[in-house]
Amino acid sequence: MNTAAGRDNRAHLLAVAARLFAQQGYHATGMADLERATGLGRSSLYHYFRNKEELLFEITTRYLRALVVEGRALLDAPMAPETRLRRFSRVVMRSVADDRDELTVCFREMHAVTGDNRRTLLALHRDYERVWARILSAGAAADVFRNVDTLTVKAVLGMHHYGYLWLRPDGAQTPEAIADAFCDMLLDGLRGWDEPSNPSSPAAG
Repeated sequence: MNTAAGRDNRAHLLAVAARLFAQQGYHATGMADLERATGLGRSSLYHYFRNKEELLFEITTRYLRALVVEGRALLDAPMAPETRLRRFSRVVMRSVADDRDELTVCFREMHAVTGDNRRTLLALHRDYERVWARILSAGAAADVFRNVDTLTVKAVLGMHHYGYLWLRPDGAQTPEAIADAFCDMLLDGLRGWDEPSNPSSPAAG
């Protein structure tokens, strides 16, 4: 099998497996289901992945690895903190739109990843969260954002990644437009205000 064909078959297998795991559940999807859906024989499936859990591990980590690389590149590049935040937000929301099956599997089936693979997956989640924390902290260090805490980072993560539940690739707004709207809201809070909140405001209390 030539290298290009091998890459194509592997990518096809990952995409189909992600779709089936998202639709049916990881445990409810058997190797026979993957054979039928991909058109690949059992020996070909095991050529690319030793077992079903290894396939699950690749699905739940592939998009995260790409986001960590993108985020670190933005952190290394000289740019305004607001620009960096907007660019990474756009990258993340584009990934949510393009990789919805993978995110669905990650949220619903992460518990099925075991042993060393689970430890690697959890470490990767920490690396990804750290990218967001560093982007926000860099803005605080530049006196552009107010100081951020763990709760802020968690809120930003949830705002972006739970988009997998409702984001539609053919929706009225592009993922990038949604990212910009998120950042508009975030920046209002991250810049902060000097004035105390109005206790008579409807949002107070």
